[in-house]
Amino acid sequence: MAEENKPSLQTMVEQTTIADVYQAAKHLNGVAKKTRLIESPFFSEISGNTVYLKPENLQNTGSFKLRGAYNKISQLTPEEQKKGVITASAGNHAQGVAFSARKLGVKAVICMPATTPILKVEATKAMGAEVVLFGDTFDDAYAKSRELQKQHGYVYIHPFDDIQVLAGQGTTALEIIDELKDVDAILVPIGGGGFASGVALATKAVNPQVKVIGVEPDGAACMKHAFAKGKVSTLRSVDTVADGCAVKTPGKLTYEFCKKYLDDIITVSELEIMSALLSLIEKHKLIAEGAGVLSLAGLSKLPFKGKKVAAIVSGGNIDISTISALIDKALIARGRVFCFAVQLPDKPGQLLKVSQILADENANVIKLDHNQAKVTDSFKKVQLEVTVETNGQSHIDQIIAALQTNGFGITKIY
Repeated sequence: MAEENKPSLQTMVEQTTIADVYQAAKHLNGVAKKTRLIESPFFSEISGNTVYLKPENLQNTGSFKLRGAYNKISQLTPEEQKKGVITASAGNHAQGVAFSARKLGVKAVICMPATTPILKVEATKAMGAEVVLFGDTFDDAYAKSRELQKQHGYVYIHPFDDIQVLAGQGTTALEIIDELKDVDAILVPIGGGGFASGVALATKAVNPQVKVIGVEPDGAACMKHAFAKGKVSTLRSVDTVADGCAVKTPGKLTYEFCKKYLDDIITVSELEIMSALLSLIEKHKLIAEGAGVLSLAGLSKLPFKGKKVAAIVSGGNIDISTISALIDKALIARGRVFCFAVQLPDKPGQLLKVSQILADENANVIKLDHNQAKVTDSFKKVQLEVTVETNGQSHIDQIIAALQTNGFGITKIY
């Protein structure tokens, strides 16, 4: 009977207004930080617009997710809070729920994909939540959380497909517009669509002229796929370094909000994500996760110039080992690191010749492997593998040309 009386998705969208977002802002007062905008000359130059970063990676718990989780749990009845809450999350929503539940004195159970970075798992446990690791994707963990909800009667805190959750996320847009009143566009990452829904709802209510553009990874563009199909649909698989956005199926509710309020969706490659991450570290000394820099990765694809753009850096919870691997890949892709192999006559002085050429070309050697065993067709040669720091593809081409001019045939490794 309750299901029969439940309003349609379209009705829920129409009934959700800016008042819900302002109410969320009141609940979050003193709980969530008001992260200040940072003007970025570097990203402005790349984009051709004046770009401001909204650093939600500096938010309590390390991401925007606290906003929605706290707003939802704070509005539960005493009876509902007594039952405890449960959710599924790739990590950031988990910490938001755990933080909020502990602050409000509510038991929290979190189901996370087994592939979730250990930093997020340990941080969630440290906030007092019970963590259940299950499956490889968010969708696997979500199915497990629903199973446990039915068994134990917990209240479900959906990571994105919920009115109070997305209203909480929408407070991010209120802060942007309050600080930058003449903002022309806001870029927001999309996973399941809750953040984009809340930001777009709040933005369009306050100033309909501001463009709201969602950004998804090429390997997990579930909302763009749903838009193309004209309905909520499921991707066959997801594959992205932006693990926080590795969602196969967008929310039914968030699909309706995004369809109504979003102006566009941009998709970005893995290389663009890694490059944006490296630039954020180098230019702003800020750490973010893959999903956290989606908005930055999308800046070069905007169809306009000369505007004021706010790009939301949505989260910064990333393992040191993961960030190290991402930086290495980004450096290689940018031509900042070059590894090659060359076969040399096995006699004194050959290594010196190669070293002198590299020195003349201003290539700094960071790794060297001189190995006789790798040459199996000759006892008179050795293989030299060299890794050098470089200044881009033109520098690499220059090094290759210098080696070849001096009679050294090389094989590029990466």
